[in-house]
Amino acid sequence: MNDTQVSPRGVPLLVALTGGIASGKSAVADRFAQLGVPVLDTDRIARDIVEPGTPTLAKLVEAFGPDILDSEGRLNRRRMRERVFANPDDRARLNAITHPAIRAELARRSASAGGAYQVHVIPLLVETGRTRDYDRVLVVDCPREVQIQRLMARDGATAEQAEAILAAQATREQRLAVADDVIVNTGTLDELYQRVDELHRKYLSEAGG
Repeated sequence: MNDTQVSPRGVPLLVALTGGIASGKSAVADRFAQLGVPVLDTDRIARDIVEPGTPTLAKLVEAFGPDILDSEGRLNRRRMRERVFANPDDRARLNAITHPAIRAELARRSASAGGAYQVHVIPLLVETGRTRDYDRVLVVDCPREVQIQRLMARDGATAEQAEAILAAQATREQRLAVADDVIVNTGTLDELYQRVDELHRKYLSEAGG
């Protein structure tokens, strides 16, 4: 039986899971999901809302032109990413179109997901100022140099590219400043899972309170 199906307080405890790129958010989210917790990932939602035929994709084409699409009419993510990364005005336009749509879809899915508590994976939680929307903020943390090493190994990025990616995000200090709970991801996967399991029990207790 899924022990997170019903919240005694009537609404789920909402936990925002965030962290810098290559910090280990996905591994943490996967473990919560294995424990039966409803996990909603805004990166996945961001992909869903720009599928062909969606209103959000139509708005993006209107704002940026049809060259942001690939040959099958799908959003060319790499082209879009390169364009907005180099242009702050374009990035602001992109965010103004996609962020409201992501929030609306996240709220819709959350309302039907149930659970004693839910985990919402929001990489840009600090950047978008959404910490107050949540009962708990969980930050997955690791040293900057570890992130750079992981980016180089995982994505084939150069050290300079990795540095540029990190520079575009909130700082480690900014994320830790809003954290209610922290998972330091510098050990083994088993150690990471043990920490998630501890927080699972904690969140179940808080949800029951």
